[in-house]
Amino acid sequence: MTIDNNNEYDALLVVSFGGPEGKDDVIPFLENVLRGKPVPRERMLEVAEHYYHFEGISPINQQNRELIAALENRLKELNVDLPVYWGNRNWHPLLPDTFEQMKNDGITNALVFVTSAYSSYSGCRQYRENIQDAQLALGQDAAVTGKIRVFYNHPGFVEPMAKYTSDAIATLSTQSDADVQVIFTAHSIPNSMACNCSYEAQLTETARLIMDVVGNYSWKLVYQSRSGSPSIPWLEPDVCDYIDQLADETSKKAIVVVPIGFISDHMEVLFDLDIEAKEKCRSLGIEMARVPTVGTHPQFIDMIVELIRERTDGVERRALGDLGPSHDVCPQDCCLYTPRRPSSSN
Repeated sequence: MTIDNNNEYDALLVVSFGGPEGKDDVIPFLENVLRGKPVPRERMLEVAEHYYHFEGISPINQQNRELIAALENRLKELNVDLPVYWGNRNWHPLLPDTFEQMKNDGITNALVFVTSAYSSYSGCRQYRENIQDAQLALGQDAAVTGKIRVFYNHPGFVEPMAKYTSDAIATLSTQSDADVQVIFTAHSIPNSMACNCSYEAQLTETARLIMDVVGNYSWKLVYQSRSGSPSIPWLEPDVCDYIDQLADETSKKAIVVVPIGFISDHMEVLFDLDIEAKEKCRSLGIEMARVPTVGTHPQFIDMIVELIRERTDGVERRALGDLGPSHDVCPQDCCLYTPRRPSSSN
């Protein structure tokens, strides 16, 4: 029910993670995020403190509003008549409510843009499952959907991030490649999830493509924001652990942190990078510049329109590097993941 077989779309559905917009939202939001996952409650309460540090407000919802507004304006400029809807996995507007609204508006076939550039269970397949659950709950009147491909190697994503990275390097007190280390960050995922998807390979390719533009600086892909039991292996190294290692093993004087795993500055970026990583660098006497996420960069908005037109008008499917454009219809075994719960002795 989640895949269409034609290009006659009557809406665009933007699907995202969602985030709390006040202190009273934080615990219900995190309970939604962690439902069915082997994450200790103590860890949930620890993460809740990250949100309380910002009055319980994640910027992701407002940034999605800004993204949608920019996209609607661009579609209008191009005379593309495609209403834009928005539904979240974990907080309002929730996907089931959005599908109900689309049904009431007579929408029958929606193209889906997920705010994730990479393939993984949590970044792609789970969103497709969320959509299917919302469709099944609504029944035969639910809109059919077709998901836009992942865009980790699209020039509309890579080129703005390369420009932002070069701009960040220019703000440092030294631009020498001997002194500057570029660190690319993405949300960590369990190793058991990573082994069934192209997440690491795609992130590595994005970083490489960016550095092809930026220049001859040393760089490293690291991870952040892991959760779950310490007994379950997740992708490493952690960004702060890597900064410690860098200080111990090299004479680097400055770090540029590039959050390529995110398209907006939501809580993981604000807390893990702008607070924890920044404080780590300060304590070690290392200068740090943090690159913005792509947000509503005009080239990124044009990329979304181009991805829409791939499906509606058959325009060229562009991609940088050697991996080519990703598939439109995911294979049955794509990004499978069965969480492993920690043993009772842990």
